[in-house]
Amino acid sequence: MKAAYYDRLGPAAEVLQVGDLDTPQPGPGEVRVRIAYSGINPSDVKSRRGLRSPLMPFPRVIPHSDGAGVIDAVGAGVEPSRVGEPVWTWNAAWGRPFGTAAEYVCLPQAQAVSLPRDATGSCVVEGVAGACLGIPALTALHAVLMDGGVAGKTVLVAGGAGAVGHYAVQMASMLGAARVLSTVSSDEKAAIARDAGADETINYRSEPLVDRVRELTGGRGVDRIIELDVGVNGAADLEMLRTGGELVVYGSSTPQMQVPFYPLIVKNLQLRCFMVYHLEAADRQRAEQTLTRMLARGALKHQIAKVLPLEDVVAGHELVESGRAVGNVVLCVGDGRMSLVGS
Repeated sequence: MKAAYYDRLGPAAEVLQVGDLDTPQPGPGEVRVRIAYSGINPSDVKSRRGLRSPLMPFPRVIPHSDGAGVIDAVGAGVEPSRVGEPVWTWNAAWGRPFGTAAEYVCLPQAQAVSLPRDATGSCVVEGVAGACLGIPALTALHAVLMDGGVAGKTVLVAGGAGAVGHYAVQMASMLGAARVLSTVSSDEKAAIARDAGADETINYRSEPLVDRVRELTGGRGVDRIIELDVGVNGAADLEMLRTGGELVVYGSSTPQMQVPFYPLIVKNLQLRCFMVYHLEAADRQRAEQTLTRMLARGALKHQIAKVLPLEDVVAGHELVESGRAVGNVVLCVGDGRMSLVGS
């Protein structure tokens, strides 16, 4: 099979290769997915650069945890009826050397989640969107659902045009938020966030963010902030939360958080951090079921920044690493869209 891989850590152009590797066979409890699309996430870039660990976790790594395709073989203990099923994957490359940047991937059957089909048997989700669900969509949905959800609350989503933020804006709106605010860095991104359902956007580059949020909430502050970079925004977040508010964090561009203690305690604030790779089984099941219902209704919009062929994996990694991508970056593997036609 054709696959992208690296044998050492470093810059994308220096370590990523595309070549032929042995096609894997599913073991007990596993399915093999013929990959149509492979999603590139910031965590894939960080792992390849050695930012998580300076040591290679395995002698060779096929990157990317997110993907979409069709199950074409199953191992012992898996229902044969799953063959032909369109699926999306999660955690394919988390703690494993074999991710979705390949024509085939084998993984535990629970990590290949069925994509809804219509009455004709065809997948209702375009393949490229299926490769954006494992990390971006599940991260956004857990951030919205956790701790009782957002019904009746005013929610501020950081980066409402980004891969996670774009989903979070939509999901907060769908799941009962009274009002959804979003930070953006340009007029183009403001339009994307508003189209996703944001009631108000704040350009943090040209507007005084804290003052603007205070104005928009009548001085009360927001109930929940869904934060992509607490290392940069943490101190401002504490000012923008109401007393008893919730700071939900899924990322940081710095290894250390500079968060003042006094606002946390005097305002009775909650600081909740999570990593989507480590969701509790009940939380993941709830998120998967909710996401499946949204997908079946065609309720979600998917912000795709770029689709590249597998051979351009270096360009894809560099685009994600640059921070210039407005949305998700996805690789087309094999025959792409044709792989997700119902059989």
